[in-house]
Amino acid sequence: MATQPHILIIRLSAMGDVAMCAPVVYAFAKAYPEVKISFLSKPFFKPLVEAIPGATFIPAEVEEQHKGIPGILRLSSQLKQQNLTAVVDLHNVLRSKMLRKFLRVPGTRITKGRTAKKALTRAHNKVFEQLETTIERYVEAFKKQGYLDVVPRALPKPQMLPVVKAFTEPYKGKWMGIAPFAAHEGKQYPLELIQEVIEDLDSSGDVSIFLFGSPKESSTLDGLSESCTSVTVLGGLLSFEEELNLIAHLDVMLSMDSGNGHLAAMYGVPTVTLWGVTHPYAGFAPFGQEEHCLVSDREQYPLIPTSVFGNKVPDGYEDVMRTIVPETVVKKVTSLL
Repeated sequence: MATQPHILIIRLSAMGDVAMCAPVVYAFAKAYPEVKISFLSKPFFKPLVEAIPGATFIPAEVEEQHKGIPGILRLSSQLKQQNLTAVVDLHNVLRSKMLRKFLRVPGTRITKGRTAKKALTRAHNKVFEQLETTIERYVEAFKKQGYLDVVPRALPKPQMLPVVKAFTEPYKGKWMGIAPFAAHEGKQYPLELIQEVIEDLDSSGDVSIFLFGSPKESSTLDGLSESCTSVTVLGGLLSFEEELNLIAHLDVMLSMDSGNGHLAAMYGVPTVTLWGVTHPYAGFAPFGQEEHCLVSDREQYPLIPTSVFGNKVPDGYEDVMRTIVPETVVKKVTSLL
């Protein structure tokens, strides 16, 4: 009896990158139902991976039992019991490279295009052109393994969890998510401007707005929405699994160049993203939402993008996002409702 093909997909972090895997892995599962799919990632991302029909989650405890070379050896020993036939490494970092070597099964890896990204983000002799998207790079990794029929698709909208259904029961009209924060200041819309956006959208009276952020950010979110009547701050009220389930049922999401935008896009939710010192040309626009990216003014700030991750803000570039006026954001978001 032939061995069932069993693919291990590796993407350990970060949230947005794991979310961008979802349309690709789902498409792979639909195109090749005979293949068993295991997805290795950090424990926090379990709800995200389990949201992908056809994928089984395997935790990588990289800060505990799978830390360092001894931990990677331990993890490889555990994975060898899964009868893997191939590995598709969608992360391609030192940890995943070692794991591939220890597993000793055929494998492919993502090509990250570092040279092209360096040319796009450098200050001198910048090559400003659209690069291959991260999702396209994921697809190519599967093609190198021989799987040619992977056409990314949005995940189906899941059934609403009982907790989420009970939580959202009072909210009528259209549902909008707003995620005002980003990992780096260079990617975050000024708070006084996002407050204008929130208040303007709230004043329409026919939309329920959910503000996404961590529990530590709740007080800031409360301040942004204190004069509003249709805004709910979610920080800490729902688990990550429950927030993800709610996001799938939104009518529109407004996000920075950050993870929440990718979470919404993986379900096909219309998603508007605001871009500061980063730019969609680096390949990180949310899946299927390229036309909804609002970018800062490159004529005024020609060094954009200054980096891939938004962690480099040159002198004089602190206010790049002020070139995206609140009226433009409100108009774009409401056009999608």
